[in-house]
Amino acid sequence: QVQVVESGGGLVQAGESLRLSCAAFGRSFSRNAMGWFRQAPGMEREFVAGINWSGGRTYYSDSVKGRFTISRDNAKNKVAYLQMNSLKPEDTAVYYCAVDSRPYREYSSAEAMDYWGKGTLVTVSS
Repeated sequence: QVQVVESGGGLVQAGESLRLSCAAFGRSFSRNAMGWFRQAPGMEREFVAGINWSGGRTYYSDSVKGRFTISRDNAKNKVAYLQMNSLKPEDTAVYYCAVDSRPYREYSSAEAMDYWGKGTLVTVSS
């Protein structure tokens, strides 16, 4: 049984940084595209960042470009990280990690992600 688990969320002040981690259990995802998404209270889930199977291509929403960095980790049970700098109150949300079950693919969309974590809460105070 595959499990995807996010960690690293918390409460920070505006301008500070956090690093989210995503771990997977049950199989290896070292050759799989993945993405980070977020959902703020009362809002729809939105794309934050994506990375292809090799780590050679990354994608960001306009709202986080230049502040957030997605990277992957092929060590055992690790999938990826999301480094978040210069955090703003509008970044407050539950952040989700998701993984494409098919290997050697580019990141394309949330609909292509097959495994999702339960999320980690990031709260940015002003």
